[in-house]
Amino acid sequence: MLRPGTFALTLLLASLTGLGPMSTDMYVPSLPAIGHALNAPTAQVQLTISSYLIGFAVGQILYGPISDRFGRKPVLLAALVLYGIGSVICATTQSIDALIAARSVQALGGAGAIVLARAVVRDLYSGVRAGRELSLMGSIQAFAPIMAPVIGGVLQTAFGWRASFILLVIVAVLAGSATARLLPETLHKPTPGPFSFRTMGSLYRSVLQHRSFLAHLGIMTTMFVGLYAWVSGASVVIQGVYGLSPLAFGLTYAVGSLGYMIGTNIAARIVMRLGLDPMIGLGTAIMAAGGLAMAAVTALGLANVIWLVLGMTTYLAGMGLAMPQTMAGALTPFPDRAGTASSLLGFSQQSFAAIAAAVIGAYLGRSAWPVAGTIAAMGCLAFSIWATTRRVRATDR
Repeated sequence: MLRPGTFALTLLLASLTGLGPMSTDMYVPSLPAIGHALNAPTAQVQLTISSYLIGFAVGQILYGPISDRFGRKPVLLAALVLYGIGSVICATTQSIDALIAARSVQALGGAGAIVLARAVVRDLYSGVRAGRELSLMGSIQAFAPIMAPVIGGVLQTAFGWRASFILLVIVAVLAGSATARLLPETLHKPTPGPFSFRTMGSLYRSVLQHRSFLAHLGIMTTMFVGLYAWVSGASVVIQGVYGLSPLAFGLTYAVGSLGYMIGTNIAARIVMRLGLDPMIGLGTAIMAAGGLAMAAVTALGLANVIWLVLGMTTYLAGMGLAMPQTMAGALTPFPDRAGTASSLLGFSQQSFAAIAAAVIGAYLGRSAWPVAGTIAAMGCLAFSIWATTRRVRATDR
């Protein structure tokens, strides 16, 4: 078993949280091909993203309280089995409706990985130390959104859209094997008494009454809506509006994702000196600047896609600075309910992201405005929430 504080444990947890972006970003280059192969319009193909986000949200609301009662490891292993089953169905389905449903199953399993990886971090660390660990995990996890679209573009070009889901089945098997062999059980004090929905509701109410948690939750939710505006709309904008091939899209998308890696690497190095809240403020300010830059590029009608991508790279760099610290700030007050708090974070951000992805999908066409406008608005809103709730977060911890 891996010991706390080791890089090997950080690597395993980062790999588990990487299942989420891999499950979406790897098949994004194939969205136009899926529509063609399954005879589905763009709006319906976009629902494969929205259904994943909804399933991810529902899954996250369940895993936290269950793991607070029964332990992190057994619940995580069950989630990975469900994720693998969903991935198999995605790889073999013959209709767009079945793919939409299968993505929900895949998401229900994948949700457990990210919720429980966060809960394990809170079991072992708190405060700025938890922020540093989450930043380290984020810098490793950032390889997933960078490499996944490139790999997806190569697989789409060489084998077709099903190949990405076949690879995810293999990843699920490897992740499950590593978890079973290497991950220690980190929950030391399970929630007492029998598990019930009434108990689960009581746990959620106790977390939602915490004003500092709600402030951090607002920041997390807005930054994720901006992120998934890009995830759900980038393929249509870059391939449809700017005319790039699937492989060129994957490479371009990966360039944007470098911003997140840069942000999390910087955060891991300096958060112990600056503290959580200044890092969140700096990150959200950079997010707002990146989003406004994307809106300006769209308004000016600049023909080269790189200008749009550079704006998103800036947004993601700010997100890399802010997100791990926001997560740590939200989880720190709950050493005995880390799973429940992590579930609420995930449920909120994924639910709103799913709604945003569905709405944006309905308006995508010949313009980048649905994507760029949403990202600009969310960046500015995240910074505004940080600025207006500083006293609440400082006094209610």
